[in-house]
Amino acid sequence: MKSNNLRKQLAIPYAIFLLLFVVFPLLVVIYYGFTNGDGQPSFENFINFFKNGKTVGTLIYSFAIAIITTIVCLLLAYPVALIIAKGAYSKKAKFLMIFVLPMWINFTLRITALKEVLTLIEGNLAYHQFLNTIICMVYDFLPFMMMPLYNSLTKLDDGLIEAARDLGAGKRQVFFKVILPLSVPGIVSGVTMVFLPSMTNYVVLDMIYNSTYIMGSLIGSYFSAYDWHNGSVISIVLLLIILAITYLSNKYTEDDGTSARVR
Repeated sequence: MKSNNLRKQLAIPYAIFLLLFVVFPLLVVIYYGFTNGDGQPSFENFINFFKNGKTVGTLIYSFAIAIITTIVCLLLAYPVALIIAKGAYSKKAKFLMIFVLPMWINFTLRITALKEVLTLIEGNLAYHQFLNTIICMVYDFLPFMMMPLYNSLTKLDDGLIEAARDLGAGKRQVFFKVILPLSVPGIVSGVTMVFLPSMTNYVVLDMIYNSTYIMGSLIGSYFSAYDWHNGSVISIVLLLIILAITYLSNKYTEDDGTSARVR
């Protein structure tokens, strides 16, 4: 009984923090999103969101950046994670550390250094704005794709791979029939960790181009102009998208795990 009471008392500071800095701000955003300038309940803000070409265009542009960034990170990280996890290396942690080390450096320094490199290569970044944005995003989020994949591939039972080879499966069959299906949870986790932040990470664009053409900065511009209603609507739409993607990824992971156990 005493231990239970102690646990409840230790949870009080966290509960207070959660209410003040998560629940209350979320309620404020919901209030402004579903009310008009007079404080009356209204769905006009949501209607204006989908009628406004600027917001819809920014949403599409943000999706494009997030999708391409996620795909490139997956294509780069998966082979490296597989080689490190299943390769005959005595010190795998050191190889993994090489790819994780950039996360220890300040984000501003990393992007500034990469900006200088791209400037030396191209001369004027404005000519390839979309491409350079993808490069910077991939450079920033690649470790977030690498770690879930490495953890998933490390836990993969080598006996299953050996059994598939004993049954006559070639390298391609082993990969597509055994390794890839069993690493799906790591893929889903990595995709979630890269896709959602890259859709709203406006700092990269601001540091390289002084551009605000992405969802995160669009929200900030509305709030900076004291237009809390439109800013809250965009925040709610993004929150719904994030919740939907998280739900689908979790459901897919659970379904995949169940089907794997059935097989």
